[in-house]
Order: sequence, then C-alpha cells, then structure tokens
Amino acid sequence: MFLATFLQITMNQPQAGEKATTEATEVTLSALDMAIKGGWIMIVLAFLFVIAVYIFFERYRTLRNAAKEDINFMNRIKDYIHEGKVESASALCQSTDNPISRMIEKGISRLGRPLNDINTTIETIGNLEIAKMETGLPTLATISGGAPMIGFLGTVIGMIRAFYDMANAGNNIDVQLLAGGIYTAMVTTVGGLIVGIIAYFAYNYLVARVEKVVHKMEARTTEFMDLLNEPVN
Repeated sequence: MFLATFLQITMNQPQAGEKATTEATEVTLSALDMAIKGGWIMIVLAFLFVIAVYIFFERYRTLRNAAKEDINFMNRIKDYIHEGKVESASALCQSTDNPISRMIEKGISRLGRPLNDINTTIETIGNLEIAKMETGLPTLATISGGAPMIGFLGTVIGMIRAFYDMANAGNNIDVQLLAGGIYTAMVTTVGGLIVGIIAYFAYNYLVARVEKVVHKMEARTTEFMDLLNEPVN
C-alpha cells in the first residue's frame, strides 16, 4: 500500500512540473537568431552554402544538357559515312551540342588516317569533355569535407569562450554567463554539419550524373569505331 502510494506521487509530480516548465519556457527560435548567435563562423558557412548551391544547380543544368541525345544521331552518321557524305556528317555533329557529337566530329575530321590515330584523337577529346563536366566538383567535395571542420572550429571557439567566462567569474558562476559560449559551440556545429551533408549528397549525385554521360560517350565511341572497321562493300 505504501509502495503504491509512493509510486503514484512520484509519477504525478513530473507531469505537473513538466507542464509548468513547458508553459514557463515556451520560446521561439528562428534561423536568423541561430545565425547571429553563431558569430562569424556562420557567415563563412553561409558563404560556403551559397557556393555549393550555385555549383549544384549550374552543374545539374550542364549535365542534363550533356545527357540529351538524339536516338537517330548515330544512325544518320552511319548513313552519311556509308554514302561518302563526310561533310554532311560533320555538319550534323556541329549542329548537335553535346560531348558525344564533338567526339564524333573530331573522329570524322581524322578519316583517312590509321584507326589507332582516330581512336586516340576521340579519347583525347573525350577526356577534355569529361574535365569540363567535372568543373566545380572538386570545390563541392572540398565544401562537403571542410564545412563540418569549420563548424567544429566554431565549437572549440565557443567552448573556449565558455571556460574563459567561467574563469573570470570566479565564485559567481551563472548559467547565463556560460550560455553564450555553449550556444555558439552548438550552433556552429549544426551549421557546419548541415552545409557539409548537403554538399556531400550534391557532390555524389553530380558524380553519378557524370558517370552516366561518360558511359554514353564510351558506347558511342565504340559504335563509331565499329562503323569504321566495317568492311567496304
């Protein structure tokens, strides 16, 4: 009986206290308030975030255009080559703006030379096109790894500030006195992780898009070289 009464009192008291605490500490916290509390570290993180977002959308649009391909492109090239219309094949490549057409155009311009020379030329152009598509990706990868480190730097600075205030306070230590440094430490950590995670996923997504375009380039290169290796009737 005594144990049951004690448990009932124990269970009821936190509920009342929790309700009172909830009513007393109900406050709103906006992203702007968090950024201000984070200090100059948050400005750096915001700058990195803007760069990461810009690179992602700019590369996304570029890779989307690079992945577009006319399903009849290689068939028309094949017909032109068989009919001896080299200039028409070259004009078709010039009117098509994607890495595959530029590779094929370069190969067409080398017709009459040994096949190994043509293949080497196409591979060189392909490597240049891949380098163009990967523009900005190293920066995005750097942001994905560097932003959390910058956030942790803010964490260390915030904790140093908290311990410094604690040392200067002597015996008059107050929670409000330490709150500023700890707040800075936690906010910068969250900010760095958010920017780093977003940049990390954006980088891997763009890398996957580049790989898809590269696979198409390799397939069309093989198809073009097979076309040149076909016996002449």
